[in-house]
Amino acid sequence: MGLIVRFRWLAAVTSVATYEDFDKPAPAEGYFGSCLDASQRKSNVELLKLDCLGQPLILTGSMAGWQQLFLGSTLVSQLAATADTENRRVHEFELQTELKLNTNPEQPDLSRLRCRLESSLIWQPFNLDYQFFINDELVAQGQRNTKDIEQQVPTQTAQASKPFSFIGLGALLMKLLKSAKVVKVILAGVSLAAYSWLFSFQFAVALITCLVFHEYGHIRAMRYFGMKTKGIYLIPFLGGAAVTEDKINTRWQNVAISMMGPCFGLLMSLACMVAFWFSDNMFFAGLAVFNAMFNLFNLLPVLPLDGGHILKSISFSMNNTFGIVLCILGALIGVVLCYTFHLTLLGFFLLIGCLDIFMEWRTRHNSHLLPLDRYGQIFSAVWYCALVASLIGIIVYFAGHGDEMLTMPMHILKS
Repeated sequence: MGLIVRFRWLAAVTSVATYEDFDKPAPAEGYFGSCLDASQRKSNVELLKLDCLGQPLILTGSMAGWQQLFLGSTLVSQLAATADTENRRVHEFELQTELKLNTNPEQPDLSRLRCRLESSLIWQPFNLDYQFFINDELVAQGQRNTKDIEQQVPTQTAQASKPFSFIGLGALLMKLLKSAKVVKVILAGVSLAAYSWLFSFQFAVALITCLVFHEYGHIRAMRYFGMKTKGIYLIPFLGGAAVTEDKINTRWQNVAISMMGPCFGLLMSLACMVAFWFSDNMFFAGLAVFNAMFNLFNLLPVLPLDGGHILKSISFSMNNTFGIVLCILGALIGVVLCYTFHLTLLGFFLLIGCLDIFMEWRTRHNSHLLPLDRYGQIFSAVWYCALVASLIGIIVYFAGHGDEMLTMPMHILKS
């Protein structure tokens, strides 16, 4: 005969009974708390996602100790930060159901399912052990580490439909235009024409080649982490951008993606150096030096440059106050460089970087990014220093050849 269970807001299949004809989710009450938009949980790290009777059960938390448990878009439990050293946390909530027999569907028998999620969390190195119980029966258990956080796709809540408007239609057309491949070709053509007009065609080709190599390094790192990429966009007078549809989940992802652009730039400079050795053509020497200087500029500890992102990831993984102090110092270094070398473009970047620093400080207690552990901090710092030293080494090597153009980057470094 079996049982047919009608959930007011859950759809489920378990080994105990067969459930059919489920109602759509409805606003929860009582034990369930209030319905929250996904934007209210996106500032925390998504620690765990389970299937709870057909609905996603999502645990989020921050290093400050706050934890929230969502069933779909509904907050069912939350725990405040605690000074306790005990890392075991327990979330409990109840689900109300209507149980009814097939033979007498007119007389429902109300009952409640008691749900409990127990977890033990260590942030550095990240490790989460969990057990999920329904009516004291274990239904799920497991363990998660840093790799799981890196590979997960954050849960998105469907947005409510909006009434028709010409502004919305225009935004949709712009979105479709941005996704078209022809935009990349147009931007590349405009960049080539602009740099050719300002300098020369040969310089424009060399600069775009350096930009593409650099941005391709970012793209390769994004794909390594399983992120969907939209490709490389060349932006006239500003450089280039590697675009992804996904968000990063860890500080390590931010470091690796930021580092791989200059790393690919280093490989290009080394390839030009080898070509110079075999051909003795000064074009390859000039390209090697220019590319090394370009990537060294990107490694300045100034947001939003690659070096600024690396500095932010390492320092904020250590301590929030230490992170904000170092980022502000990096911005001051940028101001000095702007004033000394009259770098208007760097000044524009600094304005964007200041907004980044402000937002990082504002969300410092609720960052959704998993921080670097001690080993990750040391490794990232050593990697950064080694990359900077390698690029400077290329500049110093070619400065010894006596050519005036090749020694110019060396004069800049000395100043």
